[in-house]
Amino acid sequence: MSTTDILVARGTRLAAGAGALTTVVALGAALLAAAPAQATPAKPKPYGIVTAKGGVNERQYPSTDSSVEGHLGHRAHVGLVCKVRAQNVMGNTVWFLTRDGVRGGRYPTWVSAKFVTNSGAVKYCKDLSRSHMEPIDPAKPGNG
Repeated sequence: MSTTDILVARGTRLAAGAGALTTVVALGAALLAAAPAQATPAKPKPYGIVTAKGGVNERQYPSTDSSVEGHLGHRAHVGLVCKVRAQNVMGNTVWFLTRDGVRGGRYPTWVSAKFVTNSGAVKYCKDLSRSHMEPIDPAKPGNG
């Protein structure tokens, strides 16, 4: 077999291999386009992320004089219900009512906005019903 015959045979095999590769790539692209996108669960908004290196205390009321009900660590995510203007904490008078609270969300807690960056608009609590700010009574139907 001459050198030319060998090169022609290799070229034919390369062309066949390239054709098969093109088919595989096209098939893969078609499968990817047809497959439904995986839905990533979105965090309910609004939520906050704790920015203080030492975390932030969850309080019973929006004041540092109020009892500490829990603690959220640095970079913790917390659901936010609403906000109020209350005690000034290092130049910031906004406090957030948390959605999650302590003990599985049974008791609402407050965190100073000085140490939490919110994602999404947070309404003032006066714009919401009072029921969002009261402890959940597990004895009542639909509360717990």
